Amino acid sequence: MTGFSGHNQSKAKTATAVAHCKAGKGLIRLNGSPIELVEPDILKFKVYEPILRVGSDKFANVDIRIRVKGGGHTSQIYAIRQALAKSIVAYYQKYVDEASKNELKQIFLQYDRTLLVADPRRCEPKKFGGAGARARYQKSYR
Repeated sequence: MTGFSGHNQSKAKTATAVAHCKAGKGLIRLNGSPIELVEPDILKFKVYEPILRVGSDKFANVDIRIRVKGGGHTSQIYAIRQALAKSIVAYYQKYVDEASKNELKQIFLQYDRTLLVADPRRCEPKKFGGAGARARYQKSYR
């Protein structure tokens, strides 16, 4: 079995995470460093959610490499967790079997839909005649 290296790209606001998943011995690396070193500590649990939901045994025989860039701390964390979940589902679809892939997908969707489905909300551009996208300058009649 050669390595599955499907680009599972996930976005949250302007943060983009790309995950490469291949057969291995359970290593999960984020920008070259172990996933245990994720900052900030408060959001570390959010990154572990996909692993904790399906059990670490499902991640035991795969190596996942995640690259993340752009956005802030929180949106990067959400992009990472989505890339992690999507990559394990794609790996199981390609190399294991359809039944276990559907089982993983159901677990993720029941827990939190954003683990597999991207949030389409984006920042609205500013328009003229006001300070922001919707706010208008104050008007006076006298």
